[in-house]
Amino acid sequence: MTLPSLLDRVAAAGLKPLQLGDRALLPIVQGGMGVGISAHRLAGSVAAQGAWGTIASVDLRRHHPDLMARSADLSDGDPAKKGVIEAANQEALRREIRQAREIAGGCGLLAVNVMRAVSDYAASVRTALQEGVGALVVGAGLPLDLPDLAQDHPDTALVPILSDARGVALLWKKWERRQRLPSAIVIEHPAHAAGHLGAAKVADLGDARFEFEAVLPAVRQHIRDAGMEGRVPLIAAGGVRTCEDIQRLQSLGADAAQLGTAFVVTQECDAHPSFKQVLAEARDDDLVEFTSVAGLPARAVMTPWLRKYLKAEERLQTVAQLKQRCTMAFDCLSQCGLRDGLKGWGQFCIDQRLAAALRGETAKGLFFRGRGALPFGPQVATVRQLLERLLTPGVPVGTPA
Repeated sequence: MTLPSLLDRVAAAGLKPLQLGDRALLPIVQGGMGVGISAHRLAGSVAAQGAWGTIASVDLRRHHPDLMARSADLSDGDPAKKGVIEAANQEALRREIRQAREIAGGCGLLAVNVMRAVSDYAASVRTALQEGVGALVVGAGLPLDLPDLAQDHPDTALVPILSDARGVALLWKKWERRQRLPSAIVIEHPAHAAGHLGAAKVADLGDARFEFEAVLPAVRQHIRDAGMEGRVPLIAAGGVRTCEDIQRLQSLGADAAQLGTAFVVTQECDAHPSFKQVLAEARDDDLVEFTSVAGLPARAVMTPWLRKYLKAEERLQTVAQLKQRCTMAFDCLSQCGLRDGLKGWGQFCIDQRLAAALRGETAKGLFFRGRGALPFGPQVATVRQLLERLLTPGVPVGTPA
């Protein structure tokens, strides 16, 4: 049985649809979450409901045993290993896009999120463009070169992730010189979001310049002054749990809201059930902010591994040395605190920790999570139920489906 379109609920919920070019979408965006958390099942299922689904590009081979097997017999010292793994990840990205497209069935929007800070950034952008995704979303650094990489794909939406009006103005100016402006902009609030956060250090997370009440009107005015009013949607990310939250953000100038953690706690999410349960049961008191290997603040659940690491962090920082030999230097950060011996940066392999979390291993994994209670509390719901909840005013946070 085909369920009725959720677009019919948008106006009744006191909301406006997200208009991206000629597409009318639900004003709800599923954020990209790696390693492997938002892959084809989640992104395709979100798009199938008329919303914006996002595949995170990093290290997707972990969902494909045959691709993992290609490098299984190669030693860490084998010069061919890096290339084999990078090729496997690009093949995995192609597969994930095609599988997500099948699930979406031509509905909604299918996007790929690529981190600017990873070494395979340009290769992943090219793969996504060749596969014809609807949008490319880039965060973890200013993607000043994205218009050049996408110059042969004028119809693909290019969407940077930023946290303050100053960053938007800088990127806008650089892109304008390349005769390509953002198709939309994600404004992520570092005080609420999960994973790597858009602030220079942990102490800056509560800075007033990140408040939506300040950023959204300022960026909206910038767009208006550039003569692009109504043509560059703003997507606010962080702290969204209810329909009223989306209503408030639209009143401030946003066109849509992006959620991450709430989509993890769905049946369609590509993560292990244990991963979903860890995030569903965590409370704000269980979360901790710390400096990650990328030198940026990050927010995660205090698991046994993270507790052990933070206890040893000061000692690890004091012995950090330049240019350690790294056996994981593939599709990884272009600058890494552990590999490059950067004092003040995290001293662990983030790929290994996120891969362990994907498998649900709390003793070894790093479990990123945003602040705030979840729409259904600890219940794991479906994507459809989550979207219906977000389009229904008056439902308290934590109410079961």
